[in-house]
Amino acid sequence: MKHQPPPPPPPCNKKGAPFPTTPENKVMKRASLVGVTTTTLFYILCGSFGYAAFGNKTPGNFLTGFGFYEPFWLIDLANICIAIHLIGAYQVFCQPIFGFVEGQCRQRWPESKFITHEHTIKIPFYGVYYINLFRLIWRTIYVIVTAVVAMILPFFNDFLGLIGAASFYPLTVYFPIEMYIAQSKIPKFSFRWVWLKILSWACLVVSLIAAAGSIQGLAKDLKTYKPFRIQN
Repeated sequence: MKHQPPPPPPPCNKKGAPFPTTPENKVMKRASLVGVTTTTLFYILCGSFGYAAFGNKTPGNFLTGFGFYEPFWLIDLANICIAIHLIGAYQVFCQPIFGFVEGQCRQRWPESKFITHEHTIKIPFYGVYYINLFRLIWRTIYVIVTAVVAMILPFFNDFLGLIGAASFYPLTVYFPIEMYIAQSKIPKFSFRWVWLKILSWACLVVSLIAAAGSIQGLAKDLKTYKPFRIQN
């Protein structure tokens, strides 16, 4: 069999960046713009109107935080939407952790059949399904541990705010802006460079303020903390 030459590299523009080769790029950009804009709008509305109406007494859960559970259909619909969102988000956020741990274990113990061997199971109307015992056991333990930790520490809103404040700036603001500056070769102290830096520093200040508020909320909740009980 003749050796096939590698495919030619994609065409590049004058700056060396490859041109988009598929129409999915435009679709993904449009979908990301609509999704981020819609999410930002709802967050701003909830945060601004909630604080304007209730101040520091604003509950973390607008639907049940006031002690009212009617209309029931609205509460149930909101809980269903939250469950659908969290099930998908949990899978997305856990996959990098799963991939990192499993890859490290394969490199460290390449001879272990428990880690590397794939068992085959024939499923009717589906075909052959591959299952790895190490992957099955360790992922199950990970889900159980995270669920137990979530039940032991029920400060959902404060923990969510702290984690969000810690991850928002580096992952959503700092690294994307720095990569854009490096990729576009924006000169220092130019108009665009200055405004990007102002945006980055402003978001850092917002993240620090949010982290401080979350820490204060955690300290307050710990005074009445009881394991495996929901904090109102």
